Amino acid sequence: MAADQRLNQEVMQSIIKRYPRSRSAIMPLLHYVQSISGYVTNDGIELISELLEIETAEVSAVATFYTQYKRKPVGEYHVGVCTNTLCAVMGGDAIFAALKEHLDIENDGVTADGKVSLEHIECNAACDYAPVVMANWEFYDNQTVESAKSLVDGARSGNPPAPTRGPNRLVTYKEASAVLAGLDDGLAREGVQAGGPTLLGLKLSKEGK
Repeated sequence: MAADQRLNQEVMQSIIKRYPRSRSAIMPLLHYVQSISGYVTNDGIELISELLEIETAEVSAVATFYTQYKRKPVGEYHVGVCTNTLCAVMGGDAIFAALKEHLDIENDGVTADGKVSLEHIECNAACDYAPVVMANWEFYDNQTVESAKSLVDGARSGNPPAPTRGPNRLVTYKEASAVLAGLDDGLAREGVQAGGPTLLGLKLSKEGK
């Protein structure tokens, strides 16, 4: 098989070896493919199926079921705006509409320079910070139309603002995919891990309230 030569089979085998059942490595391997290609390619699916000794249809089924896997190129910075109920009423719908107009793209679109793509997404499990925007799966909390525009403008200029929580800089989509594949980038302990609103219940329980 003429596979994409950028896909390092030694790295892929190291991912597979983490699991007692090799097929359990499908998901991190798909993230690894995205870390190299920017999306899930046909070559990547074929190589994963070969390494795991399963049918390509089984790998494709996973790649098309989970929305974090993309079957076409996305931007260097992939921006997701939560439009679920709480975020929507707190301003998420307005943010999403404004970003589409500002970037001149529709849902799942990519800017002409390839820097930013846009997606409306379901709940980010961060309702205490609504409205929430994610960029390459990092949190940008309590957003407004103007702060969201600043985020995408910074991304397009190569200088995006740091996430509200998590690492002190925003990595690229490919770099984020490598982390999701289980490859350590050394940034796991950077920044705020959980903010005040998230920890409020724990604080009150310790105070006996």
